[in-house]
Amino acid sequence: MPLVQSCEVPTHSLLRKYKDGVGFADCYCIEITGKVTQAAYVAAFYTSALFKVERALLKYLASKPGSDADVKRLAAGQASTFSAWQVEAQTADELLLADYTGRTRSWLMAEPTDALGVATRLYFGSAVLPRAVNGARKSDMGWVFHALLGFHRLYSRLLLRAASRRVRALNFPEIFKS
Repeated sequence: MPLVQSCEVPTHSLLRKYKDGVGFADCYCIEITGKVTQAAYVAAFYTSALFKVERALLKYLASKPGSDADVKRLAAGQASTFSAWQVEAQTADELLLADYTGRTRSWLMAEPTDALGVATRLYFGSAVLPRAVNGARKSDMGWVFHALLGFHRLYSRLLLRAASRRVRALNFPEIFKS
């Protein structure tokens, strides 16, 4: 199985404005064999076993439930909200979600690595905006952000790895067991 790698936020992506702005943005990618659509990637990401744990926590701790049916609508571009997120922007190849507090963003992109569709690069990125003080955003992210950054980086890699396994299982069920 390929490794999840930290990578630069693509310059043409919806997430780029956060990388170039005040705050924090990161990006991870993994290349997998085969053609993977954005819809298949979104569905695999938000229905992976690891993300279902996060969905359960959001349901019980924040009263923000999200079902597999909700994921299906989100992946098809038929939903403007999902659990704790609102669709900020969506294209044929990208999805950018803003959380209900307005401070974090989650971003997914599936990009073919060649014209033949032999492989697809899956991206997952996040952005965190600093808290607004007197109506202006400061560049200081605060100690809580820095304390949780190591966990965030590990969790991001694990989420992308789980999604890549799930997308392979969904796309090639006769080869990979889900």
